[in-house]
Amino acid sequence: MIRDAVLEDLPSIVAIYNSTIADRLATADTEPITTASRVPWFHQHQSNLHPLWVLEQGQEIYGWLSLSAFYGRPAYRSTLEVSLYVAPDHRQQGVGKKLLAHTLAISPSLGVETLLGFIFAHNHPSLNLFTKHGFQSWGHLPEVAELDGIKRDLKILGLRL
Repeated sequence: MIRDAVLEDLPSIVAIYNSTIADRLATADTEPITTASRVPWFHQHQSNLHPLWVLEQGQEIYGWLSLSAFYGRPAYRSTLEVSLYVAPDHRQQGVGKKLLAHTLAISPSLGVETLLGFIFAHNHPSLNLFTKHGFQSWGHLPEVAELDGIKRDLKILGLRL
């Protein structure tokens, strides 16, 4: 079941996010974050404009997806950034596919016209997932991140709805 996240979900959301830090594939954070540090972020996603959804099965959160403002200027209000994370035990099982399909179905009713994904160029599973859902390469930022002494490229994928 995909549903709006509630505050009680935040520890699971943070745990899933933190599980991606060590592999240096999905986030530019290099140290785990705390649940307390994410409370303001959580409250920014409690509206129809910037939703935070979780995929839950049997009282367990398998993954989450958030839509965030892009660039923080009013003229970009119909363009949102997609962030998608899946729990380690549930990767490669269709969780990301379900969350992204849900987002594509709901976004037009929220006034979203464009979705953007910022994905490391070496994150092939995420690049494949977004591409399979119609996202196209809209930009490539070479060596803009450094993880453990390795320069990493960032790809910008976009989709007009």
